[in-house]
Amino acid sequence: MLDLLSLFSTSFLSSTILPGGSEALLLYLTQTSTYSLIALWVIASVGNTLGGLTNWLLGRYLYRFKEHRLFPISSTQLNKATHFFHKYGTASLLFSWLPIIGDALCILAGVSRVRLFIFFVFVLFGKSARYAILLLGVEYL
Repeated sequence: MLDLLSLFSTSFLSSTILPGGSEALLLYLTQTSTYSLIALWVIASVGNTLGGLTNWLLGRYLYRFKEHRLFPISSTQLNKATHFFHKYGTASLLFSWLPIIGDALCILAGVSRVRLFIFFVFVLFGKSARYAILLLGVEYL
């Protein structure tokens, strides 16, 4: 059970703005734990998606401080990023699993007020597909 909690935590944290890599732990657990690949896939996918949701919430909440002098990016940068997100739409959230870019996409989705259900579906699909491909590689290689 500690293995699954570690996988969930690592998946969650690596999907927030904190650095991390859940793939290494997932691959390790495929070789050392007694849990099925399906169980590992579900735990990693849910943890990673909830981490993305945390970034979405940060985007929704922190946007109100955009005019504050300590806001981490300038208005110009924020406008460019928001324009980019609107240009490529919510489908770009399928790439929320990418390092660094994925965090920014989730935050921009929050800033852009993407509906929670739509956000959750795209992010869950993208992150789950990435883990599924990784696990299929382990299973068939």
